Amino acid sequence: MAEGHKHHNDSSQMRDLMSFDNNSGNDKPKGERANKPKDGREEKHDHGRENNSKEMAEGHNHHDSSQMGDLSFGNDSENDKPKHGSEDEPMDERGNKCKEMAEGHKHPNYHSQVGDLMSFGNNSENDKPKHGSEDNSKGSSRQAGCSSSSTSFSPGPSSTGAVGRKRKESPSSHCQLKDLKRLPQCTSKLGELCFSKTHTVLIDVDVFKCGAGLLPKDGRDVWASNFVKMPNSLSSFILTGFKQSKQVLRWNVISKQLEGLAKKSSVSVNDVEEAIIKYNPKYKGQWSFDALSKFVKCVPKGENYFSQLFPKIAALALSLPDQVKTAIPLLQRGHTAAITLSQVQISCLLANAFFCTFPHRNTEGPRAEYGNYPSINFNSLFGNWSERKKEKLRAIMHYFKVVTNEETKPTGLVTFERRFKETDPSHWRHCKEKMPKLHVTSRGTIEREGTGMLQVDFANKWIGGGVLGSGLLQEEILFLINPELILSRLFTERLDDNECLIITGAQQFSRYTGFGDSFEWAGPHDDILERDEWQRLKRQILAIDALNFRSRREQYNMRAVIRELNKAYCGFKAHWNEPDIATGKWGCGAFNGDPQLKAVIQLMAAAKGKRGLAYFTFGDETLEQALQQMHHLLVTEDTTVEKLFGLLEQYCAVQQASGSQVDLFKFIWDNLKSSTSHL
Repeated sequence: MAEGHKHHNDSSQMRDLMSFDNNSGNDKPKGERANKPKDGREEKHDHGRENNSKEMAEGHNHHDSSQMGDLSFGNDSENDKPKHGSEDEPMDERGNKCKEMAEGHKHPNYHSQVGDLMSFGNNSENDKPKHGSEDNSKGSSRQAGCSSSSTSFSPGPSSTGAVGRKRKESPSSHCQLKDLKRLPQCTSKLGELCFSKTHTVLIDVDVFKCGAGLLPKDGRDVWASNFVKMPNSLSSFILTGFKQSKQVLRWNVISKQLEGLAKKSSVSVNDVEEAIIKYNPKYKGQWSFDALSKFVKCVPKGENYFSQLFPKIAALALSLPDQVKTAIPLLQRGHTAAITLSQVQISCLLANAFFCTFPHRNTEGPRAEYGNYPSINFNSLFGNWSERKKEKLRAIMHYFKVVTNEETKPTGLVTFERRFKETDPSHWRHCKEKMPKLHVTSRGTIEREGTGMLQVDFANKWIGGGVLGSGLLQEEILFLINPELILSRLFTERLDDNECLIITGAQQFSRYTGFGDSFEWAGPHDDILERDEWQRLKRQILAIDALNFRSRREQYNMRAVIRELNKAYCGFKAHWNEPDIATGKWGCGAFNGDPQLKAVIQLMAAAKGKRGLAYFTFGDETLEQALQQMHHLLVTEDTTVEKLFGLLEQYCAVQQASGSQVDLFKFIWDNLKSSTSHL
């Protein structure tokens, strides 16, 4: 049954899949919109998510203030409620079969089998792998070896039976963290940095190739729907005057206000507000600056440098015509494209976002010109005071302190690449790849122990989520400690089901502790990573958005499973000699994902993508041990992706027929063991 079970309506399910669209235009929170709105609308919060540490932790029992943070924790970017298709109902003919499977699924000897398996390799040193510890086992860079090291899905007594003795002789399938590949080990040549139809480079590549530094590329402004509409464009006008309004160039008004601030030695929040409202008169009385005001007042004098910093940010914003001389294309849906620019250019663009200069970016809704893009102007960060806003502003202000100092401003490049991949649902059914290398641990974090790997951002489909509002989960925290990531919101359209965003070279400026309401800025971070041939820091971040399930049972549906497989594979696929992946409980917090199902999905995507996985469960020792044991079983049984896909089809059918939760790992165990026993 495990091998031969096929549903007669598979083809109709596949047709359904092609039309399955989680990203309905009606579900749009625009990441996290202005706390006090761009156009008078209140920000919508899901308080069950923003204060959901108990719900989301699933084993999160501590906050280690000595650690840099908890980006491996299974939190999803806040305030995104995507809609998706309804669950498939099992057909009548197979419904009885599914019920039989559900009822007969529990094997009386399961716990004794688990006990036997637990005795294999149950070494206390292996239960909690130590990063960098020695390991004599060897394997290929992609495929797993063979043996496990920890407990199973349902703890039981250890055994010295025949099964246990046999498996103790097998080498380990659970690799050490040091065995996974990182960017410094990826020695393939990048090739020359160059401008193309799909790669926009905002610096002069000829000057760069000569080693003469990073100079802006000359070009022209483009005021069109597929480009960023710049505040200094000659096509951007605003109306001034009350009795007799007239059109004037927007940049003339902006530059006059910012020059006034830049000339001062000290600037107050009232000065900042007055300047911003001068070129955004529509929002006078609507935009609030109380968070910025209270922030400046509550920070102790010893670290309160903000009145002297505001003029420097204004001067940085004023340099826009000199720093960005060519048009910036939008990274639009359905197209693979990349933008490479200097860190100085990024800081200049973010300074303009700070002063809310970008036109046509303050309205939302289905008819808004940028309705399919996240917000970029910082007005939403400045309003609606909270402790969260205070800590966010500490991180943002530290970034501007660094980039406005001639001695500390960064001097490299960063690439933002949107990847689009055509999907064929049938390729999972015929994939012969076996399980990848896996390191799973309940200790450590993605951004620290996963340094140099492809680090997964548990993203919102509107990139950055609530970073400019009140959101403070995994993605928002990632964007705060690496503020250059915020620039992706300027040009990245909402991600579709078969798309991802990869950012290479972003610098980490800050440390932190906690998450959500416990988040605190913990001081500066000195980023000492090497740079590649394009002068990018050897850090890669992958943004992939999981489905948001209002009900946990919605995910046990092959349309949803295939969507998640395709989403993960889009980001995991290796195109050349690329690093392995650092990930964790993707979609398992606010989005109600099943940690076991999401782990299996990521294993399958990594196998097809030919990359190893470092899987951080952040304190969830139960998942750590269960996943180690499941991976060992899949490796020792030579399980292929196509085999796992078939088991997931059966599992989803059982879940839909069953009135109670069926444990996925136990289901896979029973079916693989049943298949083996019949050979």
